[in-house]
Amino acid sequence: METPTARWRRLLPRTPGRWAAVGAALAVLVGGGTWTAVADDGTPAVQREDRTLRMDGVPIDTSYFHAEGSGKQPAVLIGHGFGGSKNDVRAQAEKLAADGYAVLTWSARGFGKSGGEITLNDPDHEVRDVSRLIDWLAERPEVQLDEKGDPRVGLTGASYGGAVSLLAAGHDERVDAIAPMITYWNLADALFPDGVFKKLWAGIFITTGGGCEKFEKRLCEMYERVAVSGKPDAAAIDLLTERSPSAVADRIKVPSLLLQGQSDSLFPLGQADAMQKAISANGAPVSVDWIAGGHDGGDNETGRIEGRVGSWFDRYLKEDTGAGAGTGPAFRVTRTGGVDSTDGAALLRGASGDTYPGLRSGGRDIALGGGTKTFRNPAGAAPPAISAVPGVGGGLAQLSSLGVGLSLDFPGQFARFESAPLDTSVRVTGTPTVKVDVTADGDRDAVLFGKVYDVSPDGRQQVLPHQLVAPYRITPDQQGKPVELALPAVDHEFDAGHRMRLVFSATDLGYASPAEPATYTVTADGPLTVPTAPAVKTAAATLPWWTWGLPAAALVIAAGLLLTARRRTATPAPDPALTDVPLQITGLSKKYAKAVDRYAVRELSFRVEKGQVLGLLGPNGAGKTTTLRMLMGLITPDEGEIRVFGQAIRPGAPVLSRVGAFVEGAGFLPHLSGRANLDLYWQATGRPAEDAHIEEALEIAGLGDALARAVRTYSQGMRQRLAIAQAMLGMPDLLILDEPTNGLDPPQIREMRDVMIRYAAGGRTVIVSSHLLSEVEQSCTHLVVMDRGRLVQAGPVAEITGSGDMILVTTSDEVSEPLAEKVAALPGIGSAVRTDDGRGLLVRLDGATTSRLVADLVRLDVPVTGVGPHRRLEDAFLTLISGGAA
Repeated sequence: METPTARWRRLLPRTPGRWAAVGAALAVLVGGGTWTAVADDGTPAVQREDRTLRMDGVPIDTSYFHAEGSGKQPAVLIGHGFGGSKNDVRAQAEKLAADGYAVLTWSARGFGKSGGEITLNDPDHEVRDVSRLIDWLAERPEVQLDEKGDPRVGLTGASYGGAVSLLAAGHDERVDAIAPMITYWNLADALFPDGVFKKLWAGIFITTGGGCEKFEKRLCEMYERVAVSGKPDAAAIDLLTERSPSAVADRIKVPSLLLQGQSDSLFPLGQADAMQKAISANGAPVSVDWIAGGHDGGDNETGRIEGRVGSWFDRYLKEDTGAGAGTGPAFRVTRTGGVDSTDGAALLRGASGDTYPGLRSGGRDIALGGGTKTFRNPAGAAPPAISAVPGVGGGLAQLSSLGVGLSLDFPGQFARFESAPLDTSVRVTGTPTVKVDVTADGDRDAVLFGKVYDVSPDGRQQVLPHQLVAPYRITPDQQGKPVELALPAVDHEFDAGHRMRLVFSATDLGYASPAEPATYTVTADGPLTVPTAPAVKTAAATLPWWTWGLPAAALVIAAGLLLTARRRTATPAPDPALTDVPLQITGLSKKYAKAVDRYAVRELSFRVEKGQVLGLLGPNGAGKTTTLRMLMGLITPDEGEIRVFGQAIRPGAPVLSRVGAFVEGAGFLPHLSGRANLDLYWQATGRPAEDAHIEEALEIAGLGDALARAVRTYSQGMRQRLAIAQAMLGMPDLLILDEPTNGLDPPQIREMRDVMIRYAAGGRTVIVSSHLLSEVEQSCTHLVVMDRGRLVQAGPVAEITGSGDMILVTTSDEVSEPLAEKVAALPGIGSAVRTDDGRGLLVRLDGATTSRLVADLVRLDVPVTGVGPHRRLEDAFLTLISGGAA
């Protein structure tokens, strides 16, 4: 019987790839392999061989995985994402090898330990390297061959690795199946959509690659040219198009599983739509899967996706057609089904269809009101509207899927058209479209950014699905007449009673807008047509949930400010007497939700002065976190007030710009360097670059050369210091740190202590909440102790710890061990031990008085320089929260 692979090869004549026969140029082995057995759990033992291959004189770092005793095996090549290396895909490689595949991973040119320049998947370089890797696989005795020199092989990879999978399928006819993930079809269209420069993501490409000098000269010159002009030219578009899978669209004729992210402002769903149309037109089997995450973050559903990729290769490489085999539906989309109340995790559901619906299936017209709108593009295109922010957008997109709105359009800089309340709920799956008439004053392009908000019935909350916008460059010859514009492709449900709000903004943070001021006029020339994809059905039961990463702490704070901006109450007048006081809390109370007389915080009052490092202590449930949330403006107290430098704290209070905060679990883009993550965060605040004081913050944080490395290579301690450096950007006068030493080892804890002390040394104030009492004792100057929502004690550390039966004796010379033993043997002395530095004794009195102890010390010729009470903070803390019983 003819196999599926043989049938496709017979029915679909494929253009021979440029590098299908390069046996004579087979890469030369330059590094010996090291075989390592991967630990198993009842699965076949997997062996790994690391070696360096030379391709055109360039060293390419590879790893080869296979399970022994499995006979002839199909092969899989796994490419890594941009800025990464082969190490990023090791876990997936080991799993596939255990499942019966010979797996080869490699670091692309310019990344990891491989040499060469980055040429963005140039057919003559990175793509040719893949063909040479296939040649190498063809020589392996355990790899299954379709014919001599032609191994049975599939390719997969995410982003950059996904693109090279597509390109290899178009250039090398030996590729049998592919499963590209969150990648591009046309890189020019991704970075220059409709002729608008996606400046933030383009900048990320350059910084992630290690700087312009790491790229091929043509690419570097192209980027700098476009970045300066703010507008792509024809040469730039042609260069990126030539290196895109779309350039070989008619030659990709293999089974293709296309996995694209919904939370992805870099490579949106439209890229996968173009792939599907081209590859299916060639007659090859294609399935499309819209996953929950993407380049902006969120849940990438790793377990489910790797399982589906494995099933795809089982079907098309192993040709498994058994009863249990399956490749999944032709189309699948992950939908958010609410939040797990036990842990805050998003609940995900799957919806699927037997055919791919495209982006405009089941169109429904939604009438819009609003007439004609006139608005301005401000000089310098600032301040820009905010939608997706690379590196933090995934958290925002995840929140948008849960009904929380986090976006910003500035008055006078946008046009708004709104529907009536919806009679029934509408699930939009695809690309909404609308016809508009646009004009710009003068003979100039109009650059607009379109988006569709989901507006609550009361109009007070608007959600931007997945934080996505679509850019448009409308040239003078297109103006003054109806033009159809496509909005971002999304999967989002608008509830009954909600409205659809179409907005065209003159600016967006992620894109380059014209610097010249301009006036735009927009008229909606028809309804908003939304695709409903009626053939796509949601699964009845929820899928297994996967936890989702919280946004960076500062953005959670920003979210609270944005969400409550319209609900601000009248703010009390500033108190001139407190202008120089970093923090004063007076009579602060907060009840538990739905509780009549149960308080999380009750009648709390304390004051913090400049230069203090204040430790906020208390057992679980003491009210520390609630207090910090009220201090940061995230929640409103029921009674009392908080003043920071004399200004009353309310959500959105301007004085909050003088407050920096680090909450445990700050998120960073792992493939970016530490420096790039900080730069992106500061850009997202919209504040001038010179106000960041980034060098000063970095010096205090002490990250050194690690700033240039990808965050995924950081230790836990380095990540904590990077998170604190982020909180210190702008050098806020008041810095709040919540459990900054969590997960750190003792040396890292000491480093963190030094960071806090250095920061406060400049006259700034630090508040730290921690459960490590010994660290608080060594790093804090003052303490606030809370228990059951109330203040127990506040004051200097020495004052709180300075009572009890422990006496600290300091000496001018080091105390010997025999001398310490003599002191311990004195009448009325319970114990005597040397201090850590040896220049003192900790003496516990057991009947003796302090004056008697001093007399005995003088008699023993102990060089005493000071005698005073000493009690560990732990003892004092336990005594305070137990009401003095301890």
